[in-house]
Amino acid sequence: MQQTINEKKVPKPSFSEAVKFWFILGWISFGGTTGHITIMHSFLVDKKKWISTSKFYHALNACMILPGPEAHQLSIYIGWKLHGIKGGIIAGLFFILPSMCILLGLSLVYALYGNTPLLTSIFNGLKPAVLAIILFATWKVSQKSLLTPLHFFAAAMAFSLSYFGHISMPYILIGIIILGIAVNLIFPKLLISRARNNAKENLIHEDLYFVNSNQSSSTTSLKKIALQLLVFVTLWLVPFLYVSNFMIDPAFWQNSSLLFTKAAFLTIGGSYTVIPYAANLLTNKLMWLSKAQMIDGFALAETTPGPLVIVLSYIGFMAGYNHFGGSLVMGSIGLLIASYFTFLPNFILIFMGAPLIEKTQKNRMIQSVLSLITAAVVGVIVNLAFYLGEEILFNSQPITLSDINWISLLWVIISVILLYRYKLNMIYLILISLLFGLLKYFLHFI
Repeated sequence: MQQTINEKKVPKPSFSEAVKFWFILGWISFGGTTGHITIMHSFLVDKKKWISTSKFYHALNACMILPGPEAHQLSIYIGWKLHGIKGGIIAGLFFILPSMCILLGLSLVYALYGNTPLLTSIFNGLKPAVLAIILFATWKVSQKSLLTPLHFFAAAMAFSLSYFGHISMPYILIGIIILGIAVNLIFPKLLISRARNNAKENLIHEDLYFVNSNQSSSTTSLKKIALQLLVFVTLWLVPFLYVSNFMIDPAFWQNSSLLFTKAAFLTIGGSYTVIPYAANLLTNKLMWLSKAQMIDGFALAETTPGPLVIVLSYIGFMAGYNHFGGSLVMGSIGLLIASYFTFLPNFILIFMGAPLIEKTQKNRMIQSVLSLITAAVVGVIVNLAFYLGEEILFNSQPITLSDINWISLLWVIISVILLYRYKLNMIYLILISLLFGLLKYFLHFI
C-alpha cells in the first residue's frame, strides 16, 4: 500500500520544538489525568502528528501497568520516543516543575494565613468542589473499568477492605493481582480485556506519523537495564544518605524519604490509588499533619496543573513545617524532598520498563490483571470520597445526620451537576467555588 501524493510522513520534530511544547504543557495541564491526556493527544497526535493515535494509547496502556501517575509517565514515554533519554527527562521535568513552583507558593501562603477567616471561608467554598470532582472522576473511571460482575466485585472489595477494614493499599493490590491470575487461569471468560482496539488504524495513515505502531518495539539488554538501575540507585541513594546524616533531625528526613519513595511505587492505577494510603498513614499514624490540613491540601493540589499526586509535595511541606515548629524553610525543604523521591521512580520505570512492557501488550494475563486493578481503583476512589466527605459535609465527629453541613452538601450537588450535565471545565468550577467562598465570607456564613 502506498501513501497518497499529498500526504507525507512527518519528519522528526526538532528538540527545541519539543522542549517548547513540554514547557507549555507543564503550565496548562489542569483537569487531572483526563485533561492531561486530552491536551497531549490534541497537540501531539491531531496537530503535529508526532505520534499516532494507536501508539499514543498503546503507550498509555503501558504506563497504566507501571506504578506512578500515568499522565506523567506518558509524557516521559513520548519524550523518550521522540528524542531518547534527554527527551524523556525534559518532558518529565517540565510536566511537574510548574506545579511544584505554584504549590510551593500556595503552601507558603497557606502556612502563613491559612487560619485567617478569609482563607478559611475560601477553602470552605473550594473543598465541596474538590469532593464533587472526585465523585465525577469515580463515575468517569467506572464507565471504562467496571465491565463485568467480577470488576464490580473487585471495586466493592477494594472499598470495603480500605474503608471498613483499614487494610493498606499494598495488600489490596497483591490480593487483586492474585485474583486476576487465578481467574484468568480457571475462568478466563469472566474477564474482558481492556486492551485498546486502536491498532486497526489504516496502515497508510499510521505511517504518516513520526512514531507509529508499525515500528518495531524498542530493544533493550540486561547490561543496559543494569546500568540504568545503577544510575537510579545512585540518584536515589546519594540524597537519601545526605538527608539521613547531615540534616537537622535526620531520622525525620530519613522516614520522609522512605515514605515518599514507597508511595511512588504504590500508585498503580493513578494518583487516587496512593492518596488514601498516604492520607491515613500521615494523619492517623505518623501525625505529621491534621486531617483538616490534608483536605486543604487536596484543594490546593486541584488548583495547580500537573498530576494530583503533587499533593504529596504539599504533604512534605506541611510535615516539615509542623515538625520543626512552623519553619517555612524546613517546610520548603520538605516539599523538595517529597517531590524528588515521589517523581524520581517515574523516570527509571519508563526508561527500564517501557521497552519490556511494549512486548507484553497482547498478553491476556497481564491485561486481565490490569483490568481488575483498574476496577479496584474505583473502590479506592470511593474510599477517598468517604474520607473527604466526613470532614467536608459534617460539622462534628462522630457523624450524625443532624450535623450535616447543608451549604457544603448543596455546593457538592451543584458542582456535580455543572461537571456532568453542563460539562463545565474543572478550572472554571474551581474559580466559581473560590468566589462562592468569598461570598460566604462577606455574608458571614463562616
